[in-house]
Amino acid sequence: MLKRKFTRRSIPLLVSMGLMSFSNLASAQTIDWSLEKQPQTHSTRVEQKVQELLANMTVEQKVAQMIQPEIGYLTVEQMRTYGFGSYLNGGNTAPYGNKQADRNTWLRYADEMHQASIDDSIDGSSIPTMWGTDAMHGHSNVFGATLFPHNIGLGATRNPELIKMIGEATAKEVAATGIEWSFSPTVAVARDDRWGRAYESYSEDPEVVKQYAKAVVEGIQGTVGKDFLKGYHRIATAKHFIGDGGTTAGIDRGDTRVDEAELRDIHGAGYFSALEAGVQSVMASFNSWNGTRVHGHKYLLTDVLKNQVGFDGFVISDWNAHKFVDGCDLEQCAAAINAGIDVLMAPEHFEALYKNTVAQVKSGVIPQARIDDAVTRILRVKVRWGLFERNKPSLRPETQHAEWFNAKQHRELGAQAVRESLVLLKNNKQVLPISPKANILVAGKGAHNIAMQAGGWSVSWQGTDNTNADFPNATSIYEGIEQQVVAAGGSVTLSEDGSFDEKPDVAIVVFGEQPYAEWFGDIQSLDFGQVDSESYALLKQLNDQGIPTVSVFLSGRPLWVNKELNVSDAFVAAWLPGSEGQGVADVILRDANGAIQHDFKGKLSFSWPKYDDQFTLNRYDDNYDPLFPYGYGLTYESEQHIGLLNEEKRLADNPSESNSVPLFVRNLAKGWYWGFAEVNNALTPISGPSGTSADKQSVTMQSVNLAYQEDGRRFVWHKANTSVAAILAREEPLESLTNGEARFLQAKVRFSDNLSEPVRLGVLCHQQQCTNAVQLRESTPQLKLGDWNTLAIETGCDNSNLNQKASIMLRLDSSAQASLSIADVALVSKPSEQALTVPCN
Repeated sequence: MLKRKFTRRSIPLLVSMGLMSFSNLASAQTIDWSLEKQPQTHSTRVEQKVQELLANMTVEQKVAQMIQPEIGYLTVEQMRTYGFGSYLNGGNTAPYGNKQADRNTWLRYADEMHQASIDDSIDGSSIPTMWGTDAMHGHSNVFGATLFPHNIGLGATRNPELIKMIGEATAKEVAATGIEWSFSPTVAVARDDRWGRAYESYSEDPEVVKQYAKAVVEGIQGTVGKDFLKGYHRIATAKHFIGDGGTTAGIDRGDTRVDEAELRDIHGAGYFSALEAGVQSVMASFNSWNGTRVHGHKYLLTDVLKNQVGFDGFVISDWNAHKFVDGCDLEQCAAAINAGIDVLMAPEHFEALYKNTVAQVKSGVIPQARIDDAVTRILRVKVRWGLFERNKPSLRPETQHAEWFNAKQHRELGAQAVRESLVLLKNNKQVLPISPKANILVAGKGAHNIAMQAGGWSVSWQGTDNTNADFPNATSIYEGIEQQVVAAGGSVTLSEDGSFDEKPDVAIVVFGEQPYAEWFGDIQSLDFGQVDSESYALLKQLNDQGIPTVSVFLSGRPLWVNKELNVSDAFVAAWLPGSEGQGVADVILRDANGAIQHDFKGKLSFSWPKYDDQFTLNRYDDNYDPLFPYGYGLTYESEQHIGLLNEEKRLADNPSESNSVPLFVRNLAKGWYWGFAEVNNALTPISGPSGTSADKQSVTMQSVNLAYQEDGRRFVWHKANTSVAAILAREEPLESLTNGEARFLQAKVRFSDNLSEPVRLGVLCHQQQCTNAVQLRESTPQLKLGDWNTLAIETGCDNSNLNQKASIMLRLDSSAQASLSIADVALVSKPSEQALTVPCN
């Protein structure tokens, strides 16, 4: 039986398990966020140094410390001019635009920015800057670095000491390139497996995340009272505060709708241990909590994190995340700063944001005390880390260790992590382990595909543009198998499609998800067969030929693979193992003498679905019914036989409309744009997911979520009697889209602000005239307030030849303050059964 220590923070968990009742917990209603143990990081010397620096800084110099540009947009001259407190490289950028830049090139760039930041000839400041990077699973943006398994795989190891060593190894490789600061660890507790960042979560269980957060922070930063922030140790970041793994429907940057106790006990677990370990920075989350963006949430950022918890480091925003806060845009955001954001990650609009923030401080919109608090926190971390005493990056003691970068010890550590992360789900007929002297066929899309086994956040952001050449020091899974089989005298054939000349003794099929990261990683179905039916066909082909078949499944989350399991004799969940593919061979192959090299150790840190609709399947849930429960994992001593699994789906496939023309379905179709029809009938396109009408006040557009991240748009009319309309249009004539047929413009719409004033939705419009239109208000029959509703408007309405003149496909107008969100806009020949249909008038 599982033994746990339950505290007041465990109350919601106990209630969900039926062991306690909220009705008897009057004394437990006060939410206490305080740490059980405060890190002993305070230093009078550090505080005196910080106050001396702060006392001599101008408003301009203080604000510059709070702005973080990105190297794809930042020049050395701009750093010299403003003296920004930090800068970053995003997932798709490297020094001088060179994706394959070597260690010395990264060091050279670090030197240039460091020297420019301490040059006081223009800005009067000599405070050194800091470089931040997403070292997500190793120093993962850098060509040739060691890539460890993604967090979901590490969660399966149940080995906090291993996680600490990975943190140390990553810190050494980051140090070797001259970078001071790592945007890791991610301490999200993923609760819905549709989330595109699920692989960044160690576990659905907050206890595992809590253990690991402490371990990896101590690995990166060192241990308080011992080697804290000394030598190769870097500044760590606990992210993303808070609730990023709990959004509704697993939509990245979505809304986490839970009470405060659950927010603390489930999603806060990793922060408590990271903060107790002395983590120096916390990154705020894109998501909202019960409808309010965390980046503008003063209660969470200031009252809870800084005041109750006692965090004395700094809070950094995520990439341009400030723009989603009400009243903000890319170039100004007093609301986020006043809520508690200390460093604004502003990749490309940093100059405008800097100047506007200075003006807002001088006008009193942002209190001087808030700026002083933010800069105090930034300087405190810089002084603690010893930035003022360290030389330029290339001359620091830790950067003299070129051998740390992709060190042999790090590769061995990576292989160990792969071995311990593998979870054996099935091993009928004891097919595993395999003799290396056998005739082995290695097949599947992932067999010799390092990009697939590395996943997203590997050399590039999404990881989709990578080839094996982008991983010069890595070993594919096939290469790892080949090395051992050849050495033992066996025979191995690589054949992606499973073809062969001589029937093999056994087939190893490596397949799974293609690389993805945030934004593009969200899914709506757990059915792996929906995105890859070819792998099942390959497995069935081998199975039908009587070839013992071992599946090695690469994925960033548990998926419904009942069909694939049924045609596999053995099935291994390998997650996203990173650069050391040989770790797979170490476990599934015997040695040359027939002995087991390494047994399976991995245990599921995420429950595995029995059905395709089990999106939220978590330990202790009511009606918990997984195929493989949390903690499951066979070993070579296990004698469990997996029978045939149910292959019947419970979710209907999305009907494909053969005659459908998507205009804005998840993304804009080519040639289309959102924009505004201004008072003079001029059409103003909007570049990006947000924008404002030309007068900067009448109508605004902001991205919202329907089923994917930013797949919808929200339009707000801020004043009455405006003649500015929101539009969806394209440059080419629209007449060709209808061809005289009766078609419908179908879309999802939502009233989200309890505004009763109507919004007129027109289709095929020329200036203010439209061929068909409908007045929508919250009281419209069939429209549910706050929900997404399907609307279909007939477009084949001939109205004084407007069809021939129309340049706007969709036009939204309101004569009063109003708000309407819209998504999934497409031309269809037949509306869906759920649609509110508007025929021609």
